[in-house]
Amino acid sequence: MPLPLPSQSSNPETKKSQSSKIVPSDHGQSEKRGENYQAKISSSSPKRRCKKRSAFEDLTNMTFEMSHETLYLAVKLVDHYLMEVVCKRDKLQLLGSTAFLIAAKFEESCPPCVDDFLYICDDIYQRDEMLTMEISILQTLKFDINIPIAYHFLRRYARCLRASMKTLTLSRFICEMTLQEYDYVQERASKLAAGSFLLALYMKKLGHWAPALEYYSGYKTSDLHPLVKQLNTLLTLRPCNKLKTVHSKYSHQVFFEVTKIPPLDMLKLEEMLNYKSEAEEVACW
Repeated sequence: MPLPLPSQSSNPETKKSQSSKIVPSDHGQSEKRGENYQAKISSSSPKRRCKKRSAFEDLTNMTFEMSHETLYLAVKLVDHYLMEVVCKRDKLQLLGSTAFLIAAKFEESCPPCVDDFLYICDDIYQRDEMLTMEISILQTLKFDINIPIAYHFLRRYARCLRASMKTLTLSRFICEMTLQEYDYVQERASKLAAGSFLLALYMKKLGHWAPALEYYSGYKTSDLHPLVKQLNTLLTLRPCNKLKTVHSKYSHQVFFEVTKIPPLDMLKLEEMLNYKSEAEEVACW
């Protein structure tokens, strides 16, 4: 029997945008570049010089009206490309902008043109350079760019739980903060989304929805607890982060000012997770 859905929130979720897509939470995808093909941190990644992907801050500060899916896919393209190719530091901005160009062509109905992305780079690159980089990315990834992204799974979980738009937006903020961190490169998209959504539920005092999330995501909440603690630490330390773009974005009223929702106290979160783990063990008996 399917698990009963939580009661409808008093704040109805707004209609989803045309560009949004829902994908099944099937962990055994057969695509070559599916969830089982995760990006790995390699020697070509710039993490050794700077742990945060500061070179790609512009990816989260686009002036075009593009979907979140485009942002997530662009970052994935960069990660998968750097698995195979060594990219010089002075070409990282070109790589990021070109990845965004490819993602926009894949996700957007009316993507910006090449000249628009050159403008974002302050015209420090030539048109031929961007086209050459585009060919390099596509050939390196063998044109297999239909990569699962966490944003798709967030929408699915929110719809299954009939969560309010504010709860979904909080989970988006948590998940989008991870795009700047190399620590989450190797995390499965579905698991990262589940962990972000679970933390959002705890922050909104909706922990009683956790069993429903467990049912629809396929992940046991106990398996998500280490990730939840890691994400809560990320939010707790965010004032020290030099990259303020994501935080500023979600401070706006359009995004329900979700940045004003404080992260959980680490000790209280630890007690909460331990209590839930003990309750799960008792239930198994």
